[in-house]
Amino acid sequence: MSSIKDRQRAAARARLEKEMSERAAAARKRRQRQAIIGSAIAVVLIAGAGVLIVTQLNKDDKKSTSNAAGVPAGQVACTWTPDAGGGKTKDVGTPAATAPNTGKDVLTIETNLGTIKADVDKSKVPCTAASFEFLASKKFWDNTKCHRLVNEDKFRVLQCGDPFATGKGYRETDGQGGPSYTMAEENLPTDTKNPYPAGSIAMANTGQPGSTGSQFFICSEDTQLSANYTLLGKITSGLDVVKGVVKAGDDGAFKESAGGGHPKKEINIESMTMAAA
Repeated sequence: MSSIKDRQRAAARARLEKEMSERAAAARKRRQRQAIIGSAIAVVLIAGAGVLIVTQLNKDDKKSTSNAAGVPAGQVACTWTPDAGGGKTKDVGTPAATAPNTGKDVLTIETNLGTIKADVDKSKVPCTAASFEFLASKKFWDNTKCHRLVNEDKFRVLQCGDPFATGKGYRETDGQGGPSYTMAEENLPTDTKNPYPAGSIAMANTGQPGSTGSQFFICSEDTQLSANYTLLGKITSGLDVVKGVVKAGDDGAFKESAGGGHPKKEINIESMTMAAA
């Protein structure tokens, strides 16, 4: 009898141990699955948090950059430096500290000989365009003379923009005037073979960086000059007016110093406007 009971107890104990072992194994599998799922969720949460953090940091960077510089989206900062060049200045104030760097303007120059129009791309010359818009609104160039003409091989230009020019004096009196500020050059030519093509309107300066003011020159033919002058725009109509003035020649008044002279065929700017294209 005892042997039968012992065998029965041993069989029951074996069944119990087997059941406990199976339960333990199942429990381990559940824990492993939970651990894997938990890790995956953690990775997703961490990745998501990382994306949110990076996105927020980018937003904060953009926000702080914009706020720090005070430059709205779609605009650039412009620096207007008080003119210390020693020439005459016509003080009408300064343009805004920022300027749009998108869109196009049409520059219209009404002269005694006809109308000249040019396209100005503000994405290339945002600050120079802003200066032109500002000065034109102040009638800065109204009733002024184009004071200088150069008619030489590969260098045929008509220069304007001095509010004090008489069109009769020499370099000491003509070509020395401008606004009360200067600005940095923009959109310098990259084409070394033809830096200033026919019809180009470019900004004159003293030859020193950051000395651009209100004076500009119009190229009647392809012109070879060092790439130091802002390319403002391109004439779309009225180039024949400039060609006629250049063809008439100059008086040689600036020949010894800067080249050329006053146009023999006088051309006066009656008004100038800049408006969105």
